[in-house]
Amino acid sequence: MTPEPDNNFTPGSGPVTGYGAQFAPTSWTDVMAAQRGGSVEAEAALEKLCLTYWYPLYSYLRRKGFDPHKAQDLNQEFFYRLLKENYLGAVDRKRGKFRSFLLAALNHFVSNQRDYERAAKRGGGQALISLDDTDAENRFKLEPASSLSPEKIFEKNWFLTLFEQALARLREEQKAAGKLELFDQLKQFVIEDAESGDYNNAATKVNMTANAVAVTVHRLRERYKKLVYEEVVRTVADPAEIEDELRRFFSVLEE
Repeated sequence: MTPEPDNNFTPGSGPVTGYGAQFAPTSWTDVMAAQRGGSVEAEAALEKLCLTYWYPLYSYLRRKGFDPHKAQDLNQEFFYRLLKENYLGAVDRKRGKFRSFLLAALNHFVSNQRDYERAAKRGGGQALISLDDTDAENRFKLEPASSLSPEKIFEKNWFLTLFEQALARLREEQKAAGKLELFDQLKQFVIEDAESGDYNNAATKVNMTANAVAVTVHRLRERYKKLVYEEVVRTVADPAEIEDELRRFFSVLEE
């Protein structure tokens, strides 16, 4: 289920209206922490970003013509640079959307093959973080054929990753509330519309009435939508960019 745009969603310097999300904790915040380096927290912040956005970058490299092995090596080495060699350099948060920065940084890295080869020898091909190469290639093979450019596919995968992040956060919230089993039974209705009779079947499994299931699903969907918007907000550097990024978000997913 793709959350619909909300006319009450407005950017501002404080909490995002109607969503209760502070603007401050963005991906750029993690980047700046990692850029300062020299601390376990900074490295953990950047590692989290690498793990989150690994697949969109892998898929992009595959669509640019690299074979699975080369795409995996490039991705690993790119993240090695980010984690261990201050490849971020003098990154300026004013450069805008985090997805645009990360793709530009990857393209810059890939374009200089000689530097890459030297870095690969220096890094020894070591994988600093656990990236599931097999899972990434399996996911790539399941992507439908498309006439869209690698850049467009990257955008789509980026935003789908935000969906996944939001759903994972929602699951963690339900787990903390002691409702994990219920959530796992109803999760399909959060991301897909229910067919006739689906709520009745689910009600039997979770020992609830069909009406109670419908109410619970509605609440989960509303919370999911808020979390999706929060994930989008986290990837921009300035509150003024939120509306443009949200419009792009829904436009890309409809292509």
